[in-house]
Amino acid sequence: MADMDVCGEVNEAGDLGARLKLVRKIHGISQRQLARQAGVTNATVSFIEQGRVSPSVGSLEKILNSVPMSLAEFFSLNLAESEQIFFRASEMPEIGDGRVLCHLLGGAQQGRSMSILRKVFPAGQDSGPEQQLLDGEVGGIVIAGELEVAAGSDFALLEVGDGYYFSARRPHRFRNPGGTDCVVISAVTASQPHVAPLPVQVQQELAIQGESRHGAEQAD
Repeated sequence: MADMDVCGEVNEAGDLGARLKLVRKIHGISQRQLARQAGVTNATVSFIEQGRVSPSVGSLEKILNSVPMSLAEFFSLNLAESEQIFFRASEMPEIGDGRVLCHLLGGAQQGRSMSILRKVFPAGQDSGPEQQLLDGEVGGIVIAGELEVAAGSDFALLEVGDGYYFSARRPHRFRNPGGTDCVVISAVTASQPHVAPLPVQVQQELAIQGESRHGAEQAD
């Protein structure tokens, strides 16, 4: 290991080791796999992660190139936030708009490409008067109650165990038509929403279903 120096600054070596270990976890590879990909010994990777040695810039770059990852990305990793993979209910921030309770999994995670949400639609509540448009995909499974989903000109009433999955570029809207809370576990890969008016056909169908349900409730 001629291209390495024994590290006198344990904290610096430990930081490098923690970062390299995190890189492996992110990419789901073992020390042996990383060593083989980078063309170094397994002991080299192990010693770096243990903080026993500090690699030269060239050696570190060689290892990272096998992932691949740039030095800038490597040193910008946030160890405190990126290492958390389990989250308690109390650690999920509420990001709803007042109509729907919405808890975000991994709220502190940076650079996310997906949002996993636990949404609670109170009885009779909806996601808003206008349909949303996003740039990714949306999907979800109803785990309690029932949910009306309008996606473009398509419409469905979903019950417990049912789900939805479609391109978020289709204007969409959600509503709980029932008398109890509707709970949905959903995933979104998208940017900030745009809004679009509901298609006339869907507006009419929602109105008819709402009137029918109201009439049935009065009859009861």
